[in-house]
Amino acid sequence: MSAALSPAESRSHVVAALTAPELAAVVDLVLWVQDGAAMAANHLGCVRLHPDGRHEVVAGVDPVPDTSPMAFLPYERELEAPGPLVSTDNAYPYAAQRILSLFADPDRSPDLAVVHTPRHHFPDEGGHAGEHGSLDVIQSRAPLVLSGPGVQRLGLVEDHARLVDVGPTLAVLAGVPESDLVDAAGAPLDGRVLTAYLDDLEPDPEPDRPRRVVGILWDGAHCGELLAMAQAGELPGVARLLERGLALTGGAVAEFPSVTLTNHTSILTGVGPGRHGVLGNVFYDRSTGEQVVPNDAATWHRSAEWLRPSVRTVFEMVNDHVAQADSPRTASVDEAIDRGADYGTMALLRQAGGFEAATTGLGDLLPDPAASPFLARPEHLEDSYFHWGVQVDDLGLQQVLQLWEDPATAPTLTWWANVVTDAGHHGGGPRSEMARDSLRQSDARLVAFLDHLEGLGVLDEVTFLLTADHGFEAADPAVTGSWTPVLESLGVPYRDEGPGFVYLL
Repeated sequence: MSAALSPAESRSHVVAALTAPELAAVVDLVLWVQDGAAMAANHLGCVRLHPDGRHEVVAGVDPVPDTSPMAFLPYERELEAPGPLVSTDNAYPYAAQRILSLFADPDRSPDLAVVHTPRHHFPDEGGHAGEHGSLDVIQSRAPLVLSGPGVQRLGLVEDHARLVDVGPTLAVLAGVPESDLVDAAGAPLDGRVLTAYLDDLEPDPEPDRPRRVVGILWDGAHCGELLAMAQAGELPGVARLLERGLALTGGAVAEFPSVTLTNHTSILTGVGPGRHGVLGNVFYDRSTGEQVVPNDAATWHRSAEWLRPSVRTVFEMVNDHVAQADSPRTASVDEAIDRGADYGTMALLRQAGGFEAATTGLGDLLPDPAASPFLARPEHLEDSYFHWGVQVDDLGLQQVLQLWEDPATAPTLTWWANVVTDAGHHGGGPRSEMARDSLRQSDARLVAFLDHLEGLGVLDEVTFLLTADHGFEAADPAVTGSWTPVLESLGVPYRDEGPGFVYLL
């Protein structure tokens, strides 16, 4: 059948099959780009989405009528309606912009992206109790907390940002002029500086004052739950940051897909996936004919290799404006996208020959998780990902404390990624005891760092930004199934990476 069809006809054939009512329980949306517009379809209808906000219904009803970034707020509304059953009851912020970015890479973008329904449970294909990756608002909503000098003390603010705003904001707080917020080719970044919440940016009222900025990522931390627990007194570290700054209740909207490496890269470059090139945790590169898997313990230390040449990381931006001394100007702790950082955990792994060589070949350098002073629920170590996350995060705190042993030599920009929160939310789903335990555990490490800075007398001199790379929704074990048999029945050559990135061959 495929030999008689043009590429456009093959795509239409596949879209029609994937949007059949029989797949409605597992296929939330099918996305692609056609004639320069973002397209979204499901069993209800098809719509053409424009970046200026226009929706042109092509067939049936608009499957994504709500694009509000503030949907399901306050948090009680999300609790009342978790996992919408149909897309018309859900919301998809910045749908056109995010779809267009995903499909902007000439070699790595798929022909179609298939979005799982919020409740889809697919353990046989890598799914978990908690899921993310969707275009929808809850899986795309990461927390955003700003605190310290240069930040207005506003507490909770009913607003939102985007994760591409994080890098530019960190860069400016660390001393990069806004005029230099460009990529390596001189083009403006996709993100913007969150100037509405900052003060004293330019000129610096104290030009001799050393700037110190710490960006913290709690992978997969649920925005609404994090803020609710902080308000309830369960996350005293986050509460201390809030006392000195603000949190956006709408958090920061992730790029699509709302997966780890796509958004770590967007955060640290200020551009979307169509520009930075890390399309997903798994994708296919037509130019090399290779499957690329950057989000894996075996390849994390190599993830920056897949950045497109025009990308400029926040570490490179800051280093261009901070004089080199004997200590690191920038530090990247437990972060895969570390290009340009003077200190990087992944750089140490690269020098050691990779993760396996560093942790096995040279002896297990990771600490014993059972002995972690931050472990409150030892039974969660039975989950192998949680077990590893405790080890990695304990080692991460050790690195941060070493980098900040002497505030005079501390980096201008420290980026500190934590992973156990992702493990907790995957293993138990949002609001589960495992997820809440992971948040409390990460908060305890944050408190240890804040106490350390307070002991040094420099806490009030450090600006913080706390965020995540995506949100989470709970899968429903009763909602199972796969679109693979339908794709295989069409006779159209393809490969499905993820699953969800469909490349027509």
